[in-house]
Amino acid sequence: MNDLMTKASLSASRKRLLEIMQRLNFGRIEELEIRNGEPVFNPAPRIVQDIKLGGENGPRPELTASDFVLKSQVAEFFDHLSRLGDGSVEIIEVKHGLPFKLVIEMAG
Repeated sequence: MNDLMTKASLSASRKRLLEIMQRLNFGRIEELEIRNGEPVFNPAPRIVQDIKLGGENGPRPELTASDFVLKSQVAEFFDHLSRLGDGSVEIIEVKHGLPFKLVIEMAG
């Protein structure tokens, strides 16, 4: 895992997923297909936003930045996708625009 991973260094599909999480801020992404460690958006994942009453519900300010060093949670998240290879992430729980928890279906 590379702690100095940057947004600009991401593939187009990983950058798109990062921006979805930043736009979502709080909520979850469901049924995301992964091929060769990369997110696939066909079929489109289900995106569910949590609305925090009296809280900040807008996108993260980093959404508009073209490049920055990714937080360790994001680097770890993409490492998990790489190790998954081909499969499906059932749920990505997003908090403060960051991946917080993954639910991955494992083969028996």
